Amino acid sequence: VQLQASGGGLVQAGGSLRLSCTVSGSIFSSVRMGWYCQAPGQQRELVATISSGSSTKYADSVKGRFTISRDDAKNAVYLQMNSLKPEDTAVYYCNGVYISGGEARPLWNYWGQGTQVTVSS
Repeated sequence: VQLQASGGGLVQAGGSLRLSCTVSGSIFSSVRMGWYCQAPGQQRELVATISSGSSTKYADSVKGRFTISRDDAKNAVYLQMNSLKPEDTAVYYCNGVYISGGEARPLWNYWGQGTQVTVSS
């Protein structure tokens, strides 16, 4: 599988960005997808997921500000980021998600290059 994230950039606090990620392969529509972020010196963390039936979940830090969506016809997943904060600064990646032992885990080992989001204060 190949993952291609895009849409990042430099934005002022309070601004918005829309990230996109396209996924190669024909199994996309049956896969739970997620957006992850990794800030410098930090572990990668899951910020939002969307199931094959479009049920969504969010990390507390982004609830009410970020919206995840998907377009199965385009093998694409999106992250609308509003009211951005400097602490949202990170490289953002998409990946599949599976649940094991009650925990959400990345489905694929390949992450792609991600897309950098920088929020200035």
